[in-house]
Amino acid sequence: MNTITDANGRPLIIAVIGGGDPPRRAIELAEEVGGELARAGAVVACGGLGGVMEAVCRGAKAAGGTTIGILPGDDPAGANAYVDHAIMTGMGYARNAIVVKTGRAVIAIDGAYGTLSEIGHALGDGTPVIGLETWDLPQRDDLALHIEVADSPADAVRRAIAAAHERDAGRAAKAR
Repeated sequence: MNTITDANGRPLIIAVIGGGDPPRRAIELAEEVGGELARAGAVVACGGLGGVMEAVCRGAKAAGGTTIGILPGDDPAGANAYVDHAIMTGMGYARNAIVVKTGRAVIAIDGAYGTLSEIGHALGDGTPVIGLETWDLPQRDDLALHIEVADSPADAVRRAIAAAHERDAGRAAKAR
């Protein structure tokens, strides 16, 4: 499997966020997103627990991908069974900021208030957010970023990878 890289030549990491107790539809979408990310050569980062997080990791592992779980506690045993690299933060849900900062782009699937906080952290930091049946936020002309809506898991992955590369290209242009 080919690994795609970011502007620094490191494996491209896409964060996937979503609820810990989602409806079945969100689980199916997340598992498909994980598989699509792995087949594209991206690394999956998530909160490392159950629900959408477990499903995206399961999908990525089934397709031969690599997963990172950024956990709220101190015990690696808290990670779902499909996490390759468990990172303990001991920060509770303040770790949400770390989850979205780890990805060059974020895919939000379904989600409750924790997901909403992660979306806010990502957008506030300039990280592109691709939404797949997630929160619908009002658009504001005075804010540059918004949730880009995808219509399928494959579309979400395509958009996230493109947005991550565009983000890196923009940063490289500013550095010149």
